[in-house]
Amino acid sequence: MIKRILVTGGAGFLGSHLCDRLVAAGQDVVCVDNFFTSQKSNIDHLLDCHNFELIRHDVTHPLWLEVDEIFNLACPAAPGHYQYNPIKTIKTSVLGAINMLGLAKRVRAKILHASTSEVYGDPDVHPQSESYRGNVNPIGPRACYDEGKRAAETLMFDYHRQNKVNIRVVRIFNTYGPRMHPYDGRVVSNFIRQALKGEDITLYGDGSQSRSFCYVDDLIDGLLRMMNVGEDFVGPVNLGNPDEFTIRELAEQVIDLTGSGSKIVQARPLPEDDPTQRQPDITLARQKLGWEPTVKLREGLAKTIEWFQSVDLSTFRAPTPNY
Repeated sequence: MIKRILVTGGAGFLGSHLCDRLVAAGQDVVCVDNFFTSQKSNIDHLLDCHNFELIRHDVTHPLWLEVDEIFNLACPAAPGHYQYNPIKTIKTSVLGAINMLGLAKRVRAKILHASTSEVYGDPDVHPQSESYRGNVNPIGPRACYDEGKRAAETLMFDYHRQNKVNIRVVRIFNTYGPRMHPYDGRVVSNFIRQALKGEDITLYGDGSQSRSFCYVDDLIDGLLRMMNVGEDFVGPVNLGNPDEFTIRELAEQVIDLTGSGSKIVQARPLPEDDPTQRQPDITLARQKLGWEPTVKLREGLAKTIEWFQSVDLSTFRAPTPNY
């Protein structure tokens, strides 16, 4: 059955890959984006498709559409971007969730909300399972994103309990791949951009902090499986790659794959409230969705580097001064 599917943040990194998959599957896709941190170039190739529609809209304002499913992905996700306008960030998470839940309630649409591993804060439990309630600083510089996403999860479950809205909640861990904004300030894009230019690769702290990196194709598989799972499982569920690497190890792999002469330097202190460890426990995703990542870091980095080499970096502008 052909469904009409709304993707908020659909011109962003994850959103554009999701739109690709949905359009290819023959679904009727409505992409909504305000283009704060996303790029029209991400969805240029879809504009002539008969089953793709683009609407420029900010989800902090209500949206009136008839749809069957909603993927709620809209929100700046890189620290430099979400900290640039923290009030706008938390409004996007909270008001965006309220508006999309209101739409889902009105038209009886199923809604999947893209939450984040940031709801766990700087975790004192490792790896992080969905039962862990987090260690978040509610008044720190990251709180606009962390607490905004936590509040959005609350709204999802309250609409589910009170109004019987058919929800799904996923907690996305670090994801990378083609179409990452070169100036999003995230570690993968920073390192690749610096290596390709032959610049020093700059670490925050000593590089011993760890992350788990999930390739975008694996992540999109997880989103689609979660949307299509039975109504007895609404989440939250972790989606991420459980393979853990230090930031220094990531830098070394990028240098090796690019053949760059870049040197690794400790240039900046660790940002306030930056997690020292981040690794998903994906037991629940394996059990409920039959999902786990298949793309290894080296393979995914090679594909990402190839994309960075294929684009003209001078045509990209940093969305905010913080990157």
